[in-house]
Amino acid sequence: MADVTLRKLVKMYDQVQAVKGIDLEIKDKEFVVLVGPSGCGKSTTLRMIAGLEEISGGQILIDDDVVNDVPPKDRDIAMVFQNYALYPHMTVHENMSFGLRLKKFPKAEIAKRVGEAARILDITELLERKPKALSGGQRQRVAMGRAIVRNPKVFLFDEPLSNLDAKLRVQMRIEIKKVHQTVRTTTVYVTHDQIEAMTLADRVVVMNGGVIEQVGTPQELYHNPRTRFVAAFIGSPSMNFVPCRLESHADQLAVRISNEIAFFMPEQKAARYKKLSGDGQLLLGLRPEHLTDMRQHMEPGCVPFDAQLEVTEPMGMETFVYFKMNGADMCGRVNPNAGALDGGPLKMAADLNNMHLIDAKTGLVL
Repeated sequence: MADVTLRKLVKMYDQVQAVKGIDLEIKDKEFVVLVGPSGCGKSTTLRMIAGLEEISGGQILIDDDVVNDVPPKDRDIAMVFQNYALYPHMTVHENMSFGLRLKKFPKAEIAKRVGEAARILDITELLERKPKALSGGQRQRVAMGRAIVRNPKVFLFDEPLSNLDAKLRVQMRIEIKKVHQTVRTTTVYVTHDQIEAMTLADRVVVMNGGVIEQVGTPQELYHNPRTRFVAAFIGSPSMNFVPCRLESHADQLAVRISNEIAFFMPEQKAARYKKLSGDGQLLLGLRPEHLTDMRQHMEPGCVPFDAQLEVTEPMGMETFVYFKMNGADMCGRVNPNAGALDGGPLKMAADLNNMHLIDAKTGLVL
C-alpha cells in the first residue's frame, strides 16, 4: 500500500500545456476519482502516475520516493484500461496469472492468488474459458483480476466502464466498490462520468482545463461547490443558474430575478450575503430538487412562484419539469402526482435554504 503525491505536475505537448502544475496528495488505501470533461487532463495525469507519459515538470512520489524516472514496470502499480487488453488465445486463468509467471512466481503462489482474486470477483467458474466466451462485464472482471493478483501498491483505472452498456456499468460500479472494500489498495480512477465519481470515490478531484478546480468528498462537492464549473458538473440534472441581483427591504434581503420575481432569503442566508447587497453581477444557483411543486406544509425558506412548464419527464418516483425563469432554462423535480403537464402551469417553490450565489465574472461561489 502507498501514498501518492503530485507536486507541481506539468505536461506539455509542444506548446500546449495539458496539465498545469497540479498538486495532489492521495492517502494510503484511499479511492480517489479524477473527473472532468474531455481534454481536462485527467487521463494524462493518470498516465504520468503510471509512467506511460513522460512528465514535463514537477514530481510524482509513491511512498515518499520520487518516481519521475522509474520505468512503469518498477513502480509497483497495476492499471486497468478502457479496453480489456486480454490475450485472446489464453484462458482466464492464464490471462490473470501472466504477469506472475513472467516474474517466476512459484506455481502454488500463483494458484493461490488467482483463486483468491477469482473468488473476490465471482469468476471462479470462468477460469478455463477464453475471452471470446465472456461477456463485456466478465472481461472487465478478468482485467481487474489480473491487476489484483499482482498485489500492487497502487491501482490505476482509466475509464474502465465506458465500453459497457448502462445497466452493466451500474453493476460494475458496485463490483468495483466491493473489491476496494475487500482489497484496500490505494486507487486512482479516471472517468468523465460524474455519477461514477460520486458513487465510487472517497474523494473526488474535479479537473478543468489542466487544473484542479476542487478536491473533496462527493457530499462536499455536491453541497458546497467552490466554483460555477464544479456546481454545474457535479449533479444530474445539473444545477440551475439564473442572473439576479440583491435588494434590501427593511431588515430583509431579497434575490431579484426580474420585475415580477423576487425571493426573500431565509435569515441565515441573508446574514451571509448582506455585504453583497446591490451587486448586479450575480447568479442564483439552485439544484433541481430545490425547485419543487408547492405543497401545503413547506419548510421555512421555501418561497412560492408560478411556472409555465415547457416539457415534463415522468421518471416514476419523480417528474422532471422544464421551464424558463426570466429567460434562463430551469429544471425542477416534482412529485409525480403534482399535476405537471407539458405546456401547463404549475405552482412551485424555491428552497432558498440550499441556494448558492455565484460571482458571474469570476465563477466563484460566494
